[in-house]
Amino acid sequence: MKKRIQNLFSLPDSDLLRDLVYRRLWTSILISSFGAQVTMLALPLTAAILLHASATQMGMLTFMEVLPFVLLSLPSGVILDRVRKLPVYVIGEVMISISVASVPLAWWLGYLNMGWLYVVGFMIGMVNTTAGSASQIVLTQIVPRERLVEAHAKNALATSGAEVAGPATAGALIKLLGAPIALLADAILLLSSALILRGIHIDEVRKPREDAHFWRDLKAGLSFVANKPLLIALAMTVGGWQLCYNAALVVQILFATRELGLSEQAVGLSYMGMGIGTIIASVFGNRVSRDIGPGPCMVVGVAICGLGWGLLALAPTNNWGIAAFGFMLMCFSIGGVLIFINFLGLRQAVTPEPMLGRMTSTMRWLILIPAGPGALIGGWLGEHIGLRYALGFAGCGALLLALIASRNPIIRSITALPRLSKQEEMQQA
Repeated sequence: MKKRIQNLFSLPDSDLLRDLVYRRLWTSILISSFGAQVTMLALPLTAAILLHASATQMGMLTFMEVLPFVLLSLPSGVILDRVRKLPVYVIGEVMISISVASVPLAWWLGYLNMGWLYVVGFMIGMVNTTAGSASQIVLTQIVPRERLVEAHAKNALATSGAEVAGPATAGALIKLLGAPIALLADAILLLSSALILRGIHIDEVRKPREDAHFWRDLKAGLSFVANKPLLIALAMTVGGWQLCYNAALVVQILFATRELGLSEQAVGLSYMGMGIGTIIASVFGNRVSRDIGPGPCMVVGVAICGLGWGLLALAPTNNWGIAAFGFMLMCFSIGGVLIFINFLGLRQAVTPEPMLGRMTSTMRWLILIPAGPGALIGGWLGEHIGLRYALGFAGCGALLLALIASRNPIIRSITALPRLSKQEEMQQA
């Protein structure tokens, strides 16, 4: 009996988690994800409840988090291809920890206002622009390319545990201590994540090129993406989704607290729906991707997100509306996982190692250009017409995007993860 129980919980010999280096990375992701749950709730709740932010101000807060991607992604890609990625990743975790810890400090000193939150949002976005790209490249240095979708699915599974327990814990912390002070928990968790990452060893030898030139290298990254029809199709699809997502994101906390009358703790409990959705998609996402193909799987993810946003826009302001809020969060997480485990795996699979930094930053730049306008549109619709109209805009836009993407011959034809040719693997840029 004991042996049967051990077999039940033991990992197969081929499981990625048996690799010590990947397991440390996975553990770091798990810990930082718990912290992210606190920030995801505490930062907008600080704005909405403590500072009484309007929908337009909430849109501006999201816009400030996105703006650094538009301004800095391209040059950061050139720099990343010239430096070791892991130290950038570690320093980024520490910098975000300092940024979120400044919110309770400002609150204690009596200086906290929306301007301060805008600066914090910009700092978080600026660090994520570089460290976020570095973290995605670190994964390719640890995991074989043919197992990237599997690795991204496992990473999503790491976040799912945080998304199930994290929101309720964050909601309780916010209720007990207040949203600003709860952000200290995120700061501590991010520092712990950075310490775990420091224990990872990656043999990455960067050989400085004598002919390296910043602007020429930046242009080479843009040209690489522009000459890959697959990358362009992916950027258009995920960029459209980002516009819809950010339009919904800026109003969903306002809708929960002002339309549905949820407390901070109730909002946290509702966000457990996101964790349930992530678990579902993480467990079955890789299988769905293999069965119908990475491209069609992404389309399904976009449609599921649109369904959730659209249903919440029509929900009544009673218990059914609260259930619809939780259901929307579950749909978002299912759809988001299905989109990104395939999106990340596909773009990394077709890119030679010397170009990974510039490709990653260029793709992040392209897909996040629509995010800022999406946040501003959602904020304007929410304040001047109604919160439901912002959610309806996001839902209808995502469903239309899914229809368009399903008819795109490039997206529709991606039935397996592509491989680099030997010539492409040897490419130096």
